[in-house]
Amino acid sequence: MSLKRFGVSLESELLESLDSYVKANGFTNRSQAIRFLVEKNIAEQKWQCNHVVAGAVIIMYDQTRKDIATKIADIQQTHQKLILSSTQYYINRNFCLHIAMVMGMAYRLTELADMLVSIKGIKHGKLVMSRAD
Repeated sequence: MSLKRFGVSLESELLESLDSYVKANGFTNRSQAIRFLVEKNIAEQKWQCNHVVAGAVIIMYDQTRKDIATKIADIQQTHQKLILSSTQYYINRNFCLHIAMVMGMAYRLTELADMLVSIKGIKHGKLVMSRAD
């Protein structure tokens, strides 16, 4: 695929943020980072439509708070048609890494992930998807 050149004007603060992003993520230059961000945005927009996708919901939480595990289990039980499997890895005495493998309509997986990630006490959460149809 041939590359096309164009100019971009950014405020100095935004350009500094872009340069920090380039460095932090190991991109060779600004163009590579911008291509990545545009492609990521396009992929995420496609997730909001009616495509069948497969992926994983990854969450990290404090396992000493039993209410979090109960809430995760309740949500997964309610959405069991979307969940292929799930597993927990106990990182240390406090932290648990929970991974749910999922498949279904993109918008439904996004809704499920939002419910899981928004549980009070979740330290970090992310949905990773790829088109499966």
